[in-house]
Amino acid sequence: MNNPKRYLITAALPYANGLKHVGHLAGCYLPADTYVRYLKAQKRDVVFVCGSDEHGTAIPIQATKEGTTPQAIIDKYHTIIKQNFDDLSISFDIYHRTSAPLHHETAQEFFTYLNDRGELEIKESEQYYDEATKTFLADRYIKGTCPNCGYDNAFGDQCERCGTSLSPDELINPVSTISGNAPIKKATKHWYLPLNKHEAWLREWILKEHANDWRSTVVGQCKSWIEGGLQPRAVTRDLDWGIKVPLPDAEGKMLYVWFDAPIGYISATKQWALDNNKDWKPYWYNQDTQLVHFIGKDNIVFHCIIFPVMLKLHGNIVPTNVPSNEFLNLEGDKMSTSRNWKLEMQDYIDDFVNKENGGKQCVDMLRYYLTQIAPETKDSEFTWKGFQDAINSELVSIFGNFVNRTWVLMHKLCGGKVPKLHDDVLDDTDKLLVTDIQQAKTKIQSLLEEYKFREALFEVIDLSRKGNQYMQKKEPWIVAKTLEANPDNQKLIDNALHLCLQLTANLAILVNPFLPNTATKLCYMMKVVDKMLDWENAGKIRLLSVGYSLREPQLLFRKIEDEEIAVQIEKLKANSKPQIEKTNKVEEKQHPEVNTKSEIVFDDFAKIDLKVGTIISAEKVEKADKLLKLEVDLGFEKRTIVSGIALHFKPEDIVGKQVTVVTNLAPRKMRGIESNGMILMAEDSEGKLHFVKPETVINAGAGVS
Repeated sequence: MNNPKRYLITAALPYANGLKHVGHLAGCYLPADTYVRYLKAQKRDVVFVCGSDEHGTAIPIQATKEGTTPQAIIDKYHTIIKQNFDDLSISFDIYHRTSAPLHHETAQEFFTYLNDRGELEIKESEQYYDEATKTFLADRYIKGTCPNCGYDNAFGDQCERCGTSLSPDELINPVSTISGNAPIKKATKHWYLPLNKHEAWLREWILKEHANDWRSTVVGQCKSWIEGGLQPRAVTRDLDWGIKVPLPDAEGKMLYVWFDAPIGYISATKQWALDNNKDWKPYWYNQDTQLVHFIGKDNIVFHCIIFPVMLKLHGNIVPTNVPSNEFLNLEGDKMSTSRNWKLEMQDYIDDFVNKENGGKQCVDMLRYYLTQIAPETKDSEFTWKGFQDAINSELVSIFGNFVNRTWVLMHKLCGGKVPKLHDDVLDDTDKLLVTDIQQAKTKIQSLLEEYKFREALFEVIDLSRKGNQYMQKKEPWIVAKTLEANPDNQKLIDNALHLCLQLTANLAILVNPFLPNTATKLCYMMKVVDKMLDWENAGKIRLLSVGYSLREPQLLFRKIEDEEIAVQIEKLKANSKPQIEKTNKVEEKQHPEVNTKSEIVFDDFAKIDLKVGTIISAEKVEKADKLLKLEVDLGFEKRTIVSGIALHFKPEDIVGKQVTVVTNLAPRKMRGIESNGMILMAEDSEGKLHFVKPETVINAGAGVS
């Protein structure tokens, strides 16, 4: 869309079941805020919506942990998360709640609209049921042994040891977390969204129309889902917490959280419109609106496949782009709430923003570092040493240093006022700086339009670096020593400091989307109103009037001391150890727990028959996103083995690979397929799986001992 009339920007709704960490902030909220601030500086019509996701099993589970009610949980964490975003200068136009009556009405209307038009299917299926509590069990209310790593405390939706996504049917020996009993299968009726009917449209829309302008990681994941074959997806579930299905024959059924949560963007827009006496409909129905979803990569399928199908069927516009970020790791390991290996937004606020030596400058320091290391195309890593280096070596020593030198010299050599620009003594060095200022605007604008925030921020810092280089060439403090002999040299000083001041004004405009508090402070020092930050002013060199008095210099940023970094690293390690030991997780990448199971004797190990096999065919298991059906040649026979590795390997890439197989494992059925054996896998520190195999190709059937 070349010239959209309006923009609707969304950031993924965070679950109101606990505090959120800086990985969440870097994943979608900070890049979304940066983009919105840029659009608003462009004076474009833009609405930025978000809110708490307050339904689903995560809420009652957290309520059980804290010994309270689901309502108390969402009230508590909605308030904290909203305040955290505000403290870190995330500028939502509205931060709404999916527990709000308006959202319930909107989600129920959406469901009714689709159902009345025959866009949903009703199916009866067997699901796990706890006879003792007379409850159909959501995935998180089922635990069992992980089929991939053998962890005996895996949930029905994910193994928290190996990180593999699961379904309850894949668990070995599943039990109810409510009663502790083994659940039974019981028939239940639900409504489904038949995604399979919309594959052709999704192929055309994503794989053709947006193949080149969406991030390759987004298109790649969508392609994998579509080519794997989409299946109908339930939009209702048996649960006692959520939005009731608005039908008389749906007693005890709620809208599935994945269905109701994205509709929260619409209800939030409605509430914003009510609060501001606006019409919400153009933002969701008019084709001249640009809808952009900022998300993390774990939300790609919902925002690029499922929600767009829902929107299309409901008559709404579909997203123009879905800039998805990868994951942000922490000090050499994955961020994990369950393992307490994280840096929460609240922790940073408490330790830096709310300190006497912190405040808003520390907000921008975090925003700077998270943007600099943003996981835009691949996973990246937050380290406290990296944070210190970025602040001290770049923000303080380059950006802050340039501004401070300019202000100090302006007050010392020009009486604290903007000096005149003397055209008669302008030289090539002066003209090159003017060109650099003008070109910087063009570069940064282009990068921001393409959602390349890391590169755009680099260009801002690079412009301040060029300012430092220019000042070093001009050396106005040296020229000042010649004034007694040659008073006309004041013109050279005036020109140098005039251009440095105009460059500072440009830096305020260009840095504003990234570091809004810094831009505001620069406006204060320049004694100008925030209107100067309008994007149309960037690239100009007549922003500050000649003879205008400016305030005394103020330091924009402070240095981060070694002692502060040591405290944070020690705090991270100290807080994580008890939780890691409790949950049987890897403590650190360098020191993994090698053995967490009970000790066995050699005779026990000798019972396991391990042999080398060769994969001769592989295919995805129907209606199972994580399973591959493998035919493995063991030399003496060929066997069918079902393995939960589909998220890590493409079928065509593993044919011919040699693997180690447990050959005397009792057969078990998975998705109706009898699996005769288990493939041994190794997991690296990034959570990726690797085959355990011989160093060189050997005969299939060779024993492993």
